[in-house]
Order: sequence, then C-alpha cells, then structure tokens
Amino acid sequence: MSSLSDHVARRRTFAIISHPDAGKTTLTEKLLLFGGAIQLAGAVKAKGELRRAHSDWMKVERERGISVASSVMSFDFDGNAFNLLDTPGHEDFSEDTYRTLTAVDSAVMVLDAAKGIEVQTRKLFEVCRLRDMPIITFINKMDREARDPFDLLDEVEQTLALDVTPASWPIGMGRHFLGCYDLFNDRLILVGKGAKQGLPEIGEPCEGLDDPKLETLLPADALATLREEVDMARGLCKPFDMQAFLEGHLTPVYFGSAINNFGVRELLDGVSQMAPPPRPQPTAERQIEPAENKVSGFVFKIQANMDPKHRDRIAFVRVCSGHFKRGMKLKHSRTGKFMTIHNPVLFLAQDRELAEEAWPGDIIGIPNHGALRIGDGFSEGEDLRFTGIPSFAPEYLKTARPDDPLRAKHLGRALQQLAEEGAASVFKPLVGADWIVGAVGPLQFEVMADRIRTEFEVPVHFEPTSLFTARWVKADEPLQMKKFLDANSTAVAEDHDGAPVYLARNAWHLERGAKDWPDIRFLKTKDHVE
Repeated sequence: MSSLSDHVARRRTFAIISHPDAGKTTLTEKLLLFGGAIQLAGAVKAKGELRRAHSDWMKVERERGISVASSVMSFDFDGNAFNLLDTPGHEDFSEDTYRTLTAVDSAVMVLDAAKGIEVQTRKLFEVCRLRDMPIITFINKMDREARDPFDLLDEVEQTLALDVTPASWPIGMGRHFLGCYDLFNDRLILVGKGAKQGLPEIGEPCEGLDDPKLETLLPADALATLREEVDMARGLCKPFDMQAFLEGHLTPVYFGSAINNFGVRELLDGVSQMAPPPRPQPTAERQIEPAENKVSGFVFKIQANMDPKHRDRIAFVRVCSGHFKRGMKLKHSRTGKFMTIHNPVLFLAQDRELAEEAWPGDIIGIPNHGALRIGDGFSEGEDLRFTGIPSFAPEYLKTARPDDPLRAKHLGRALQQLAEEGAASVFKPLVGADWIVGAVGPLQFEVMADRIRTEFEVPVHFEPTSLFTARWVKADEPLQMKKFLDANSTAVAEDHDGAPVYLARNAWHLERGAKDWPDIRFLKTKDHVE
C-alpha cells in the first residue's frame, strides 16, 4: 500500500507554454501517445471522422485551429503519474493561461526552431519567473530549416536571462536532420523511417562521443560536426545543476520534431527525472505542504458546457494536500458551507472518468451549477484562502446587446456565466441597462459571441463604447467607499461578484478620480482572496 508521500513523489503536474504555431498541440498529442493515453496520434476519431488533437475540443477551437481553453490530461509513464495542463497559446487568452500556471509545478517551453523566442513565449515565461517555476525547453521542428542551435541557445540565455544546458544535440536540420545525441544519457537517437506512425526506438547506448560504434552509425562528416559542436556547447554552457533548475535559473534544452515523434521520449524522460513533485501552496493563513493528511485544494478554472447535452459547469480543482476520496465532505471557504463531492472527475481532455480518489498535484473536476468560482478554496474544515490567483483589468471594453431585445435577460445570464468561468470581465453599470464586457484581447469577443450564440441560443453583437479602462476600487473605510460610489454613480459598475468597478472614459478621467479620492485604491488586478 503506497503512502501519501509515495503518491506525492510520483506526481508531475506541468503545463506546456508556447507561442501559437510552435507545435504545442502536436507535442501534447505525442506526449499522450507515449504515456499510452491515446493509441495513434493524429487519428483520434471524433464524430463525423473529424481528425483533431485530443486537447482542442471546443467547437470554436476546431474551427480556428487554436487552443483557447486550457484542458487537462492525465497519464502514467515510467512509474510516475503525469498531469499535463494544456494552455491557450493565443495571447488574447493569456489570463486563462496565467491562472493555469498557478496550478502546476513546472513548465515545458516549446520554441519553433526557425523562429526562436516570440512575444507570447516571453510573456508566459515572465509569469513562470514570478513563480520561480522550473522550465524545460523543447526546440521543435528540427525537421524543417532551422536557426543555428548556438543562436537559439544564446537567444534563450540573453532574452530570458536564463542559463541553458543542452540535454540533447541535433544532428543536422531540415532535410538533413538525422536525429539527436542524448547528452544526459549518452545515447544516439536516429530518425527512423515511418517514425510518425509508431514509437521511435529508445536509441543506441554509447560510451560517450568517442565511441567507435558511432562511426558505423553516422556519416563521417555528420559525426565530425556533432563532436565539434558538442565540445563547443559543453565549453560555452553551464553544466546541468539540479538546484539552479528547481529554482528557475537554468533550463535544460531538448531538440526534436514532435510531428515525427522525435525527441519526445527524451523530453518525457527529462520531465520524469527532473521536474519537481507537487510543491507547497501559499494561502493567506499559512503554507500548505503536500504531505499533510488533511485534504485541501483550490479552483483555478471553470469550464461551462464541456458536455453540451448536460449544460454542466466543471470547476477544475488542484488538489494541494491529503488523500481525496469520492463522497468526501469538504468546506467551501468562500461560503463556509460543507459540500459533499459526489461525482468528481479525472480528465483526458474531453473524456472523463469518475475520480474515486486523487492525490496532491492531481486535477479533479467538480461538476456544479454556478456555486463555485475561480479562487475558491476547499479544506476538511480549516478556513483557507489560496493566494496569487488574479483577475486582470481588461484592455478592451464593449457593450453587449442581444440581436433580439426580448432576450436581454437571457444575455445577462449567459454573460454572468462566462464571467464566473473567467472567460471575460462583465460589468453591470449602476445607471443604465447595458452590460459592459471587458476582454484582454479582441479575439475574445468573437469567441464569446460564438459561444453565447451556440451554447445559450442568444444571438449577440458587441458595440464599441466610449470607455477607456476599468479599475476595481477598494477602501479601508466603508463610509469613504459609500461617498465615492454616490458621487460617481454614472461611472461605477459591479462585476459578476458584486465588487465595485470604476469605468474611466479616458486617462485623464482615471487620474482625476485617483487624485480627488486619495483614500480609494484603483486596482488593475483583483486577487480572488480579497
């Protein structure tokens, strides 16, 4: 019988971060293939023989070919239990990604070998840095024309201020890509014929790069280049240091081609051997250690209508401590009420199974009808408020109007649901009947209109507003807050939690408000604990 600490030690909960088009969805699918979670990559059959990756299941994602909702996939490999959280690569959905990163212990950063570090990769990396998160780098698409490996390593080091250690080294690129040499385990791994279909070989063990057998396995010029480059790389890069990696200062770098299943096994070995097991989690009251006996966890994401037939809403909960069992009664920190968790689920993207039990680091889904919100904590009785799960002030504000004015009430309900899910900010002004919707990026409006039309059957359009930005307002003195709200009623709205929000028409209006009301705090982010 495995103990709680054994289960904690086996868990690896990680996210994949990348710029759109770096090949993240393909890599996710191949990791699942290696983990035995799916049988044949690229041929996951859905209705109508729709071929698509397992992790992109929302209709709008399939149509646009982008990941907009984070999904969770659990699988076993090499004696460890993996929880892989896929994140939206598109920058307009960065808030969802930010919250997902609060629920993982490490990340895999995927770079396109021809493009290197792109804007979105850098943004997501900064989020990981804020949390001192260990990062493993995978340089993908080596089967195409790529940049020089030294250039790529140098860019990671310079742009992200991160030490790099090559874990593998590519042999050629593009049409001349022959494979990689695994520097951590001294193995030669060659690209096999028909590699896309099955799992590649584990590779040929070698006694270092001077092993004479390499001369029979590689063309002489390729071998000479490999030896010379690895020698240079070892001279230029720091040796791998586990402590520096765990503190988020150094990243091991793997080269490969996910579409050809190449380099994926080595990457997964790396996550298995190097990535940390579940880490302690911060709350306003104290730090939660994974090996504590009592169960605790927090909601980092809400997804509505994963099953369109049942109109359900699933709260994604990261288990932080203890041994969770189905049917347990847990205290819901925001309301103080106890909830019996009857039907928790484990995920393989859209497929789910009933979770009889879960351990620290696991992600379980709790079906509910609107009772749970992002940031909510669970415990066996202690009041715990998990910190560091923010909402951001939106950069784009529009008015939402139903095409049919008689459906205004239905639109209100749909917007409230999307706001609780974290898909957008929704503000109800104290004066006037319109709903104001805020988004981090313009694409969110299109996705929302599509979802409101298909999931709630309310055709809707978004109209420009004269508003510049929104800020949450807080004050230490309730009387001051009341005075401020009374004096600014035409510029104040409530968010979906009923928290007051100041809607500024322009930068001057915002500055003026802050100057006239020194006792009021105008906040760009709202921590879900507050």
